[in-house]
Amino acid sequence: MNHFIIWDLDGTLMDSLTDLMNSTNYALSQCGMPTRSYDEVRQFVGNGVHKLIERAVGDNCSADDVERCFAVFKQHYMVHCKDNTKPYDGIIEVISQLHDKGCRQAIVSNKLQGGVTELHNEWFRGIIDVAIGETPGVQRKPAPDMVNKAIDGLKKMFSIDADAHITAVYIGDSDVDLATAHNAGLPCISVLWGFRSKEFLLSHGATIFAEKPQDILKVLPLG
Repeated sequence: MNHFIIWDLDGTLMDSLTDLMNSTNYALSQCGMPTRSYDEVRQFVGNGVHKLIERAVGDNCSADDVERCFAVFKQHYMVHCKDNTKPYDGIIEVISQLHDKGCRQAIVSNKLQGGVTELHNEWFRGIIDVAIGETPGVQRKPAPDMVNKAIDGLKKMFSIDADAHITAVYIGDSDVDLATAHNAGLPCISVLWGFRSKEFLLSHGATIFAEKPQDILKVLPLG
């Protein structure tokens, strides 16, 4: 049986919010705009870093202001994306156990591809097989395109026929992840250590939860 597991990155595998906040606030301050709190940035993430900056800049600024701030953010974040970011406690062990069981695993993130690649190489090389970030020409989550690209990449990497039967599960922490899984036709496990509360996730249709990383091993439908 070909078991594929598709992971969200920020808020699911990685506790990255401090670095995202620091780069956001650096960009805002450099552009003469008010900075944002940790909780505000937590609410802004999930739809890619451009949308993060749009939300942080606010409705009263022009499109040019957004792009100016985004350019500063990108430059700063590519240097500082690993200052405080690290995997959540226990997540490496769970990924390793799934790898040992023969599960094929991928990251799908709305983070810029450069940041995804850097974090994958730092923490997950050898246990997560494919890492997909935001790239030109591929629609971001919640569109299914990035998930489909990851699945195609796993099939190619492991010489699995394009029409071979697979079972795939998506794991994430947000409403964006729930919508992505739905759009890709996959079941979704919602983790509760990330950027959204259980009540929020329930209100967006979540039905399967993991309170801690080891719970994923209990609820995955591996057959």
